[in-house]
Amino acid sequence: MNYELTPEQQELQNTVEAFADEVVAPAAYQYDTERRLPLDIIAQMGDLGLFGLPFPVEIGGQGKDYFSLCLAVEALARADQSIAVTLEAGVGLGIQPIYRHGTDEQKERWLPDLLRGRALAGFGLTEAEAGSDAGATKTTAVLEDAEWVINGTKQFITNSGTAITSVVTVTAVTGESRNADGTMSAELSSILVPADTPGFTVEASYDKVGWHTSDTHPLTLVDVRVPESNLLGELGRGYANFLRVLDEGRIAFAALATGAAQGCLEEALRYAKERNVFGRSIGSNQHIAFKLAKMQARVHQARLCYYDAALKLVHGKPFKTEASIAKMVCGEAAMDNAREATQIFGGYGFLNENAVARHYRDSKILEIGEGTTEVQLMVISRGLGLTA
Repeated sequence: MNYELTPEQQELQNTVEAFADEVVAPAAYQYDTERRLPLDIIAQMGDLGLFGLPFPVEIGGQGKDYFSLCLAVEALARADQSIAVTLEAGVGLGIQPIYRHGTDEQKERWLPDLLRGRALAGFGLTEAEAGSDAGATKTTAVLEDAEWVINGTKQFITNSGTAITSVVTVTAVTGESRNADGTMSAELSSILVPADTPGFTVEASYDKVGWHTSDTHPLTLVDVRVPESNLLGELGRGYANFLRVLDEGRIAFAALATGAAQGCLEEALRYAKERNVFGRSIGSNQHIAFKLAKMQARVHQARLCYYDAALKLVHGKPFKTEASIAKMVCGEAAMDNAREATQIFGGYGFLNENAVARHYRDSKILEIGEGTTEVQLMVISRGLGLTA
């Protein structure tokens, strides 16, 4: 694999980094404190074409690849993880399922605004008892008079309650299927639910430790009725289709974590050079210098991991194990770098106005979201032929 960026990819990375530094970073503390998603910044990201990066020009995309999306997510996460995950989830969980499995009519209805950042979409999979174990889904969808009647609840759904959320893809039990051993299991399907559908309620946002700007809500569906034609993909293939989306999403999530680790390194390095104690910069002290060296090593390792997984995906090679490795390694790198950066800043690192404090709060979810570290270890073990 050649990990050197092409001139076009380097230009994209430079453009998004400049946007992050000039637009996202200066406003980050304000909208983090206000716990709101800045739709003006999302609109500017749409104008830059970020939501359409990995999609064909013919449908309104930018004609790039998934690796290009990852580069953009990494660049944004240096400044603000909440903004980065809004893009990552907006594309991976919002647009990709519709693009990959939608009918021509569904694509024509939803994709134009989504690809331009004028609208956002969510993916409603997780429930109180169904996260890693999607087979425990309790939400049901029953076909009545050519309409799906959906009842259930969802949890931790990103981009589900913004003023520009247009649709949420909901997984629901639509029947039962027989397994090879003769036992029965729930048949999961995916159904598109427009945000303004009666009975579809976006509950109050969560009081989260971090990612304050990212829009995250529980959802309640009570006798929600949508046309039979809102089925996304084949009946009973909802979970199988989601697995591909999840594997891809772990790579973009790893890119986000790499950006966070890089942002912590940059902030800590700058402070270590500027902060003088006993007549010299704290960066001249070996124990601080060695902390920064380890932070740089983590960033380098993380970036190589996600580059490898992303390029395997782009070139059509198996990438499932590599995606899990990247997600785990990058998430841990972000959390470790956030902790070290906060320590280097000392008391100033404990102030929320500092970017490292925000990264410290934000980074923990990188070891949980898109599959916990323990789930990644399970996937990696299975790749080794083990049954852990």
